[in-house]
Amino acid sequence: MPKLNEITKKVIANTSRMKDNMPQEPGDAEGTGDVCPICKGKGYLSRDLPIHHPEFGKLVLCECRKEAVDAENRQRLVRLSNLTAFKDMTFQNFKTEGRLGLGDQQVNSLKLALNSAVHFAQHLDGWLFLMGPYGCGKTHLAAAVANQAVENGVPTLFLTVPDLLDWLRFAYGNPEQTMESRFDEIRNIELLVLDDLGTQNATPWAEEKLYQIINHRYTNRLPTIITTNQGLAEIDGRISSRLHDPSLVTTIRINAPDFRSPMVDSSTPQLSSLPLHSKQTFSNFSLRENEKISPEAKSSLENAYHAARMFSEEPSGWLVLTGDYGCGKTHLAAAIGNYRTAMGESPMFVVVPDLLDHLRATFSPNSTIPYDQMFDQVRTNALLILDDLGTQSATPWAKEKLYQILNYRYNAELPTVITTTSTLDEIDPRIRSRMLHQGFCKFHIITAPSYRSTAVPSGGKSVKPRRTRST
Repeated sequence: MPKLNEITKKVIANTSRMKDNMPQEPGDAEGTGDVCPICKGKGYLSRDLPIHHPEFGKLVLCECRKEAVDAENRQRLVRLSNLTAFKDMTFQNFKTEGRLGLGDQQVNSLKLALNSAVHFAQHLDGWLFLMGPYGCGKTHLAAAVANQAVENGVPTLFLTVPDLLDWLRFAYGNPEQTMESRFDEIRNIELLVLDDLGTQNATPWAEEKLYQIINHRYTNRLPTIITTNQGLAEIDGRISSRLHDPSLVTTIRINAPDFRSPMVDSSTPQLSSLPLHSKQTFSNFSLRENEKISPEAKSSLENAYHAARMFSEEPSGWLVLTGDYGCGKTHLAAAIGNYRTAMGESPMFVVVPDLLDHLRATFSPNSTIPYDQMFDQVRTNALLILDDLGTQSATPWAKEKLYQILNYRYNAELPTVITTTSTLDEIDPRIRSRMLHQGFCKFHIITAPSYRSTAVPSGGKSVKPRRTRST
């Protein structure tokens, strides 16, 4: 018996220690060990209702457990949303000023994008479509909306488009979840964020699955956010037609450059040659009133000058200046760039052959800048000035790159100035069709002779430089 008493004492002591280390009861008030006076430690309540009431007998969560359950639900939603890697992306730490050196137009595009994202997060109504180059902030804003939605208890799913398609492919061999159930989950989730549309491998299967998801959400008006660095013309026509719907989709274009790349890097080739033309302004542009040129030539010069002045005040659409070498078109194009620079913006002025050389150089193993980065820098710049279009070697590669740049800017309606000595029939038909869009593109032919054509033979006629045909 004495031995039994010793064993009993040890059991009692061990039991006491275990009880001290046990998790607190559901109704334990804030970990103090005090039992909740409302639910008596049960964590739930039975409402006092008449027996015929439809809620009679149903248990409700006690206030002492509500905060813990809400936190647990939020954690569960974070895990389901695929937002773990983006949990620190919020509206509060989004920098609308971007970084030092941004122009007013770039900063304004960031502010507009932020305000639109905040408004969308508050209402979760319709679609938000964010366009812009790599690293401009569109993924940050999309994740900030998703994080706030999860905080508010909204079932959310954040996926890059390639990951989305991988999810669906993986489901084919997954015994725990069929492809159909995962597909249904994605297209019906309360808030879906599709990041980087256009970067997926565009197989027929991928295009069809993506279209089915987007079309389902479009038909049912389910809140959706889509980001892309492509133009609408580069996206599957069935999807882009839905993204064109202004009654559902709010489209925001961000013009800011990559946050992750330095503004100035001496090892990075500077594309814009505008500093070389800093002395070419509207104030020192000569309309040649005192020169002996035909009234028609003077009139064409005046019209081009006034069109350039108007464009510089409020860049919109395209301005194409064409004429012989030395007629003044490059001076006017540079004057536009210098005027906008004085307004705090960062226009890009680049001679087309130089642009193509820069792009080719990125393929070198010694290149300090990736091709994609340079290409996006050109096609998404807030104001692009292309000088001497048509003087480049017209290889298939060169034609395709120029078309891609100009086609993107045409669809994105980005202000663009083009100078060329080529006639319309000498320009790539795909680019020419954009130039002929009345209302969007203003076309001015300068018939005045070269400023540098001063030699006068004995016959009294000025010598006009021989014009070479672009190849």
